[in-house]
Amino acid sequence: MRPRTLSGRYARTAYLFLLPAILFFAALFYLPIGNVIATGFRTGPMADQWTGLSNYAQALSDPSVRHSFLVTAVFAVLVVIGSIVLGLALALAIDQPLKGRVAFRVLLLVPYLTSVAIVGLLWRNILDPELGVLNRVLLALGLPTQQWLNTAPLLTIAAVTLWQSVGYTMVLFLAGLQGIPETYHEAAKIDGADAWRRFWRITLPLLGPTTLFVSVMAVISGLQAFGQAYIITGGGPGDATDLTVFHIFNVAFRTRDFGYSSAQSVLLLLVIVAFTVIQLRAGRRGEVTY
Repeated sequence: MRPRTLSGRYARTAYLFLLPAILFFAALFYLPIGNVIATGFRTGPMADQWTGLSNYAQALSDPSVRHSFLVTAVFAVLVVIGSIVLGLALALAIDQPLKGRVAFRVLLLVPYLTSVAIVGLLWRNILDPELGVLNRVLLALGLPTQQWLNTAPLLTIAAVTLWQSVGYTMVLFLAGLQGIPETYHEAAKIDGADAWRRFWRITLPLLGPTTLFVSVMAVISGLQAFGQAYIITGGGPGDATDLTVFHIFNVAFRTRDFGYSSAQSVLLLLVIVAFTVIQLRAGRRGEVTY
């Protein structure tokens, strides 16, 4: 009986130390999620009228909601592909014995450590067609100016997102590269494999877990993107950058329909969970161990 009492004592002590964190997450995470789910079943200015599943049915049949999901899906695909390709390319470059690579890592990480609001305002001032720094430089060089925020605006905010986040992705891939045993590459060199074949046959497969993590995080952040559309383009031109969270924000705070916006938020949460589960299962099937 004494070991059981002792283990119970350890368990009570552990739960006691975990209690502040549990209360913190319950108050700031789980309770708000529960409140959003409950609000999704209600309607009215104060979300005080029970409406059942009508908000969800309306969201599934609403063309504007479907359009925002489509825009967000394209944006997320651009962010995922860009994060993997650019992050891996920069990691491969910095992994070489070059001078100043530490300073280069720091410079690439600075945008990631900067808030989305500051990054959005910075690039809005750079890309503004009338007063933007980039067009002023083009004028000084005698080149024609461009409507940066009107031509391919979704690609523009995706590029800004990648500019901000690629440093973090690079660090993840760099950690993965440094975790690959050098003996694998040495053995491949002895067998006559060139650098390109070593990359495809050794480096890329062994970076599978890192690539999976990067893709999952990029999908989640891409589907939850808001600040880029709100600050840089305002959802425009038209509804070209009407990302889902931005659309939900407009429904909640401009039309004051909190029940309908909550239903859309729950649907977005389900989409994120579904994509995450699919990616994790696909990644486990192709996981490489060493």
